[in-house]
Amino acid sequence: MAQEVRGVIAPGKDEPVRIETIVVPDPGPGEAVVRVQACGVCHTDLHYKQGGINDDFPFLLGHEAAGVVESVGDDVTDVAPGDFVILNWRAVCGKCRACLRGRPWYCFDTHNAKQRMTLTDGTELSPALGIGAFAEKTLVAAGQCTKVDPAVAPEVAGLLGCGVMAGIGAAINTGSVGRGDSVAVIGCGGVGDAAVAGARLAGAAKIIAVDIDDRKLDTARSMGATHTVNSRETDPVEAIRELTGGFGADVVIEAVGRPETYRQAFYARDLAGTVVLVGVPTPEMKLELPLLDVFGRGGALKSSWYGDCLPSRDFPMLIDLHLQGRLDLGAFVTETIQLDEVEKAFERMHRGDVLRSVVVL
Repeated sequence: MAQEVRGVIAPGKDEPVRIETIVVPDPGPGEAVVRVQACGVCHTDLHYKQGGINDDFPFLLGHEAAGVVESVGDDVTDVAPGDFVILNWRAVCGKCRACLRGRPWYCFDTHNAKQRMTLTDGTELSPALGIGAFAEKTLVAAGQCTKVDPAVAPEVAGLLGCGVMAGIGAAINTGSVGRGDSVAVIGCGGVGDAAVAGARLAGAAKIIAVDIDDRKLDTARSMGATHTVNSRETDPVEAIRELTGGFGADVVIEAVGRPETYRQAFYARDLAGTVVLVGVPTPEMKLELPLLDVFGRGGALKSSWYGDCLPSRDFPMLIDLHLQGRLDLGAFVTETIQLDEVEKAFERMHRGDVLRSVVVL
């Protein structure tokens, strides 16, 4: 039978979040109920709260989560009650043209739970990215659950559900950073710092972090940046070229999502180099570049969706690297908080005071 749990909802555009009683139905075919143990506070949740995604209020926020499967519906074979899982918003279908061509990280038909969680008065909730994990329990598609080693701390594991995976994947999967490469990362929030960590993991020889905040640059250096550039004080394109022998970086990762920083990334790369856009722009933004420069500089201009990750492949691998001491996922956790502190966590995130606040349940 349905369960009642506490959860954090965004009731309307720019309204403060609040804790409500959430009704979680029993899982139907292909669905699972997960007892949430930890969930990171991500910029995407703030975008939902501000109406920047759509206006399908009220939203059940939270999506960067880990927990334990409590129950599953019919036809579920990949996970079972008791499994420790990271929740992901890319539940690949296995049947679309991308999946059938062996590129499931581009799946065109990812899916969510068919049933809806509600308030006690029957109001249907829109779960953030189909997950809704600022709650004691949540209902998801079973394909959104990825089993990993339960030895890892939940507050660390959940970060792979969005931001950290996006950054690491932008470097390793999309950018194909290789041993000895030079890499520049523009924007050193959580995703940018994860891109720095991913570049180091891939064996990059030179990793240049760019931001306007010295605090963030210090953090980027602790994540593996070999050089830092404060772009409020120094032209980042010239600085990156100077640090790479006048050529530009092999791979430039833009983790801001603005036209001006994208232009910097475009001109800061070496001839035939790669630009990776992982920062998320807003709908009204436009980019103008001389077409001759696009042609003349060659290389690749890529966007990275969720770090082009395949959760079943990448999550267990990265958790194993963390447990081996080769990838410090714990460095991304600035603080752990309770459900009733989410609104304050959004404020700290907006000020740039934290890398990640993580709700622990």
